[in-house]
Amino acid sequence: MKKLFVTATIALAFATGAMAADAVKATVHADKAGAKINREIYGQFSEHLGTCIYGGLWVGEDSKIPNIQGYRKDVFEALKALKVPVLRWPGGCFADDYHWMDGIGPKSQRPSLRNNNWGGTIEDNSFGTHEFLNLCEMLGCEPYISGNVGSGTVKEMAQWVEYMTSDGDTPMARLRRQNGREKAWHVKYFGIGNEAWGCGGNMTPEYYSDEFRKFNTYLRDYTGNRLYRIGSGASDYDYNWTEVLMDKIGDRMQGVSLHYYTCSGWTGSKGSATKFNTDQYYWALGKCLEIEEVIKKHKAIMDEKDPEGKVGLLVDEWGTWWDEEPGTISGHLYQQNALRDAFVASLSLNVFHKYTDRVKMANIAQIVNVLQSMILTDQEGTGHMVLTPTYHVFEMYTPFQEATYLPVDLDSEIMAVSKAYFKEKADAKDAGYRPCPMLSASAAKTVDGSLVLAVTNVSLDKDQTIDFQIDGYQAKSVSGRILTSKNVADFNDFQHPALVAPKAYTDAKLAKGVLTVKVPAKSIIVLTVK
Repeated sequence: MKKLFVTATIALAFATGAMAADAVKATVHADKAGAKINREIYGQFSEHLGTCIYGGLWVGEDSKIPNIQGYRKDVFEALKALKVPVLRWPGGCFADDYHWMDGIGPKSQRPSLRNNNWGGTIEDNSFGTHEFLNLCEMLGCEPYISGNVGSGTVKEMAQWVEYMTSDGDTPMARLRRQNGREKAWHVKYFGIGNEAWGCGGNMTPEYYSDEFRKFNTYLRDYTGNRLYRIGSGASDYDYNWTEVLMDKIGDRMQGVSLHYYTCSGWTGSKGSATKFNTDQYYWALGKCLEIEEVIKKHKAIMDEKDPEGKVGLLVDEWGTWWDEEPGTISGHLYQQNALRDAFVASLSLNVFHKYTDRVKMANIAQIVNVLQSMILTDQEGTGHMVLTPTYHVFEMYTPFQEATYLPVDLDSEIMAVSKAYFKEKADAKDAGYRPCPMLSASAAKTVDGSLVLAVTNVSLDKDQTIDFQIDGYQAKSVSGRILTSKNVADFNDFQHPALVAPKAYTDAKLAKGVLTVKVPAKSIIVLTVK
């Protein structure tokens, strides 16, 4: 791991040298407001994968685990506190194996299927369209449905939209009423396929574009419900995919997806979520931060072909992907969640804020018990739940939802993190280094006129003091919370559920118009300035 440090505002040049011990200088440009930070950037993703749905979100009305109409009570209340804005379902790869009619009607009569993508688990379809959309209503969030292009039909998808959103005297609306739901649901976001380049059909972008146009033709807007139609977009660095879809689909779609995982590769070991060394730690942060360059390149294509910004970029799968925890079921992707994952969340959200003029939604993978989840529930059915460090980042960041982005200039030491690590070392085109700034900050003006400022110090061993000049704003008071722990590999489990949790923060001071913030090593601070 090559560790070269420089001082830079935004520059990514590398040079040797050490930063002076003086306070870091920074400016929040409250007088240069940007775009609104869409609340959907804090979106979640729920797939029929492992125990995300069954044992995570859903236990059934007859479960001994306390529940609200079948939804786990503790999980539901935690998600309600998180102010989840949008929830994606039923996948993921599962979506293109899912036939929605199997998941409606009396539960005892619903057919089962084998989950071919995720461990061969038998799916009993007790959680289907009604259960998902009712959950979204109860949480007060927008549903995001992923439709089946890979193994489904145009008729099947069109009827699903009718079933969910028609209030007329139509065949599918009558079937919905027969199944106990009189009024149509509001369904805004609809994905026409998922990962069409892979598990969703192994298509070329040209072929998928034609499939999108065909399926899209038959998706109607019923009873005042207007679909926001989402194209199955690229995997990380596939810029050609975006270019073809923008050319061949254009504004027939309102959004196009992008998937980006902080992952060492798709074969062999991905590394442990909780047992890693210093090089592995900084590698993960460098990899996660590379999403900014990926977004910039996809955005440049979209800006050229859609200068009016009609099509949004939706990062509807992102987060860390480590090895499954020892002793868990293969294919269920159950992984722990350390403070390192919290940094990935914080740094990624800061990037999304910066490009909110084009990035209209992001959905971390996944909401419960899968990959970089918000919540872990026990695997034995005893009813225990734990909030992860990533959950705490999302909760601390809730004031950013619908706030107005404010640019921040911030000097930071930058570590040059070698790409030649994990599986990447075998990929010649991926040679070189990634920049990994030790400091990151994001600011916004909330609807009540206050400022929210997030500051992250990913250094393992160096505390920092930052002097923030706030242009165009008279700051009178400051309060905040901090997320940190003794070790960056610390995590919450059922025996120690609050090892990594936010605490009150009091080391921010206002004097002569300057906000001075003492930022301990390996910490995330969110401040409210009034």
